[in-house]
Amino acid sequence: MTARALDGLRVLDLSRVLAGPYCTQMLSDHGAEVIKVEPPGGDETRGWGPPFAVDGTSAYFTNLNRNKKNIVLDLAADAGRDILARLLGDADVLVENFKAGTLAKWGFPDEVVRARWPRLIHCRITGFGTEGPLGGLPGYDAVLQAYGGLMYVSGEAEGPPVRVGVPLVDSVTGLFAFSGILLALRERETSGLGQLVDCALLDTAISLLHPHSASWLATGVVPPRAGSAHPSIAPYQNFETRDGPLFIGAGNDRQFAALVDVLGAPELAEDPRFVTNTDRVHHADELRGVLGARIACWAGEELGTRLLARGVPAAPVHTVAEAMDSPQARHREMIVELDGYRGVGIPVKLGRTPGRATSPPHAAGEDTREVLTSAGYRETEIDDALRAGTVRASGSPTS
Repeated sequence: MTARALDGLRVLDLSRVLAGPYCTQMLSDHGAEVIKVEPPGGDETRGWGPPFAVDGTSAYFTNLNRNKKNIVLDLAADAGRDILARLLGDADVLVENFKAGTLAKWGFPDEVVRARWPRLIHCRITGFGTEGPLGGLPGYDAVLQAYGGLMYVSGEAEGPPVRVGVPLVDSVTGLFAFSGILLALRERETSGLGQLVDCALLDTAISLLHPHSASWLATGVVPPRAGSAHPSIAPYQNFETRDGPLFIGAGNDRQFAALVDVLGAPELAEDPRFVTNTDRVHHADELRGVLGARIACWAGEELGTRLLARGVPAAPVHTVAEAMDSPQARHREMIVELDGYRGVGIPVKLGRTPGRATSPPHAAGEDTREVLTSAGYRETEIDDALRAGTVRASGSPTS
């Protein structure tokens, strides 16, 4: 079987909800052995539904936790924390998103982690960071969309701020965590030392504000909401066709000339109001009206195809089903199917060592015995831990 880029890497995943599990799923897609550690009550997203899979696990959880081994461990108990310490001894990476101070309360403050496991890369994901005026306070994706300005710039100009329709801050934080871990692994090759990878949802939200942040830094003016339009490019927005909205983004003068030529109005490229992008932005309302009247006469799919053929970026506004089932998404293998599991495909595609889905998400505690045996525990010790409730396995409490 083809090797993967992260074969041999061992990751201890103490995270839950989205950013951490998404990060560790990407690591596991590319070969890392990921051990997901769930509390006795389980990752709360197992119950975030409907919809639910046949086994009663939510689709939300299922799409973030494939390819991972699973152990249930009670970290509130001394014996559970002893097992955690043993597992950390064999780990390359720890990913966690506990409330600030939780690991320290359990006997694992940063200085102890660095001293006991100097090669360990510790990825911490928090809402606001651990220090500062809001350090340590909780924050979900939408909270940080609001606090971090993303909600303010989302929505129609005349309407209220709205949440971006996907958990963008959580997802990108997962990507940043993934990238930060790879950076730390690369640096460890030189120094032999691990380090803290500190990811906060607030930092992600602020980093995603471009170009609105750039405009404010340059001018001090708070940009207004613009709906599907762009504050610095025109045309760059949805237009209504005969059968639904079509997004068109003409990012330069050549593309604009091609657009108006397809629309049968090539003279618009010479109109003093529309010659350059700056002109078009200054006259965006007039441009919208002129183009909108012509675009409304077309079928969206036909116009989009013609524009793409002329080098003008355009696409119909798909539903989730249309996007997921589109021929190009299928061609790019963005849906994977495995033993009854269906999930989103792997977005990072490597030519020589590609990632792959190897197993559906495991049941809580499915691999408890295997993981503890690999960590050096004897069968009698595992049985004792199961009876005490320190760990749990799939099936009966002592299975």
